[in-house]
Amino acid sequence: MSLAVSSSAPHRGGRTLAPLRPVSGGSAAATVPTMGVEEEFLLVDRRTRAPVGRAARVIEAAAGRLGPLVQPEFFTAQVESCTSPTSSTAVLRAELAWLRAELVRAADAADCLLVGTGTPVIPPEGPLAITTDERYQRMEVRFASAMGGYDQPVCGCHVHIGVSSRAQALDLANRIRPWLPTLQALSANSPFDRGRDTGHASWRAVEHARWPTVGPAPFLDEASYERIAHDLVQCGALLDRRMIYWYARPSEHVPTLEIRVADVNARLDTVVLLAALVRGLAGVLLPEREEGRPPPFLECGRLREAHRLAALHGLCGGEGLDPVAGAHIPMWEMVDRLRERAAAGLAAAGDLHLVDTLLDRLRAEGGGAARQRADHVRRGRLTDVVDGLARATASA
Repeated sequence: MSLAVSSSAPHRGGRTLAPLRPVSGGSAAATVPTMGVEEEFLLVDRRTRAPVGRAARVIEAAAGRLGPLVQPEFFTAQVESCTSPTSSTAVLRAELAWLRAELVRAADAADCLLVGTGTPVIPPEGPLAITTDERYQRMEVRFASAMGGYDQPVCGCHVHIGVSSRAQALDLANRIRPWLPTLQALSANSPFDRGRDTGHASWRAVEHARWPTVGPAPFLDEASYERIAHDLVQCGALLDRRMIYWYARPSEHVPTLEIRVADVNARLDTVVLLAALVRGLAGVLLPEREEGRPPPFLECGRLREAHRLAALHGLCGGEGLDPVAGAHIPMWEMVDRLRERAAAGLAAAGDLHLVDTLLDRLRAEGGGAARQRADHVRRGRLTDVVDGLARATASA
């Protein structure tokens, strides 16, 4: 089977996601799962635009209104927000905008800017500190070789889809794998890294892959997942199961599948588009398990090459790879195929017109990587890139 069209957040605080809701009308096969989004942001000094470790001050300033919806991340120059689970794209967008607005205000009080980018555009002025969390400190010691220098935060955007069981989450992970390189390309937003143009659309994908398990998820059922997860921790490859960083992974705490392939984006439209497409795909793919349709088989090397090309080119005119058929295809054609595959799920959720509008806008204005480079080319200043990212992050 080729990719040609054919006939919530691990929500902290123990909140569970609503079950799948069958849809009457539209596509009888489609469901409307709940969804949630996590966004990791970089904090940069207002004057130098370099990463700065003020997360504790920002979180303290925001915690009164956001509570557990704002969290520290691995480096003290990062903060993370997470939405509540919802079935409504409009509600999701409103909550994302509110979270960003509160974090922008809190960052301003700490004399810094909140920036939606996958990697730091300007290098830090010194080594960045690791957050004083016992687990992060243990990770720092055990995985020092993966970290390299202490100056490389990476910021992602994770979409969570509500499922009824671990088995259903793994089945969905098996079925959604062919589409994740296209979603990665659509959200690529890290062409610059610490003062240089990397030549990639998503350098975050390259840097993040230094950590154990980052990459495509294996093809797994529940028994094999339990065996592999146990072995990875038991042999010391991972600190714990939370360090399973596959591009699609089941939550250990709540019934969700987490899609971890995207860079964080400054433009809220891109985040909403990403979440709607993931949920639309899930709405189409989840019923296939009950219908007895097998997931597609993917050759691992071909799938990894599809992800490599997505990170390299993003939407910037390069070719992608159909990981099922092995054919090289323009990336925008891959996006069009993804939209068609998800169409029934998008229609069931009432998101089809929204997604078409956002895709048209993205096609006209370019993805995050292209916009960063456009900001840089005007005057050759990396500070202009950071300022453009900060303005877009704050304009939600």
